[in-house]
Amino acid sequence: MDHIVRAMRAIAEPTRMRILCVLGRGELTVSELTRILGQSQPRVSRHVGLLVDAGCIERLPEGTWVFLRLVSDNAISDLVGAAIAAVPADDRTTGRDAERLDLVNAERATNAARYFRESAADWDQIRSLYLAEDEVEQALLAAIGDGPFERMLDIGTGSGRILEILSDRIEQGLGIDLSHEMLNLARSKLQGKPNCKVQQADLFSLPVAATSQDLVTLHLVLHHLANPEAALIEAARVLKPGGTLALVDFAPHQYEFLRDKHAHRRLGFTNQEIDGWLQSAGLKVRECQALAPVDRPEGQPSLTVKVWTAQHKGKAA
Repeated sequence: MDHIVRAMRAIAEPTRMRILCVLGRGELTVSELTRILGQSQPRVSRHVGLLVDAGCIERLPEGTWVFLRLVSDNAISDLVGAAIAAVPADDRTTGRDAERLDLVNAERATNAARYFRESAADWDQIRSLYLAEDEVEQALLAAIGDGPFERMLDIGTGSGRILEILSDRIEQGLGIDLSHEMLNLARSKLQGKPNCKVQQADLFSLPVAATSQDLVTLHLVLHHLANPEAALIEAARVLKPGGTLALVDFAPHQYEFLRDKHAHRRLGFTNQEIDGWLQSAGLKVRECQALAPVDRPEGQPSLTVKVWTAQHKGKAA
């Protein structure tokens, strides 16, 4: 009861109510909140601190930046959600805040698009070697199944694309990545999908509890890692008994330029290698599908993409 009363006191102030309404539409930094609210940064920071102390919002450090978002999954989150829902849709103050938020999001999207354009040449060179991405995505969706899944974790989320295509099959999704630029791109792409969030984190030390996830995905991540087995062991640690792990990566190949130009540490993986790691992690391989380009001119490089799905050996609750 004390926690609820403290949260109610924190909410019952106009500026803090505005902060909650804005954060209800997505994660923001204090500087972005300052621009939206039209108040000084010290004043906004003080209100943010009170909301954090009351358990209404939480801070997400990301390098030199700190993002703010609403708490989730407890009685206080229900209270915050009810307070936001009670604000009239035609309220002028929150309406102006929403307009300024749209401007901030548009600026963020522009910056993300610029980063994407600057990186696109490298990505396009790799994409040209294998099947069209929509074919790989459709194979991944078919392998995972319709769900629904209560909790999903996308490891190495990059642009957030896997969260985006699975958003209608999950209740809550979290994508983690180390790249601040990629996370900003993901935030831009995931606007309007409140069930999907991203944060900066190390895939060898995942920021979620053990046995908490119904679905874990790793899309074209393992070939960048010095220790892929350790990454799979950590992914299996957070998977619920009966939960599904979906892995997309390359079959073995000989294209050394991917190491030199694109930071690939491993030139693909054999089924025996992946199957052994998954079994060591306590998972049972359910299926493996190979997706190879067809009708390529002779001598033109090509990559085969593989989609593995595995299941936690423990019994579902």
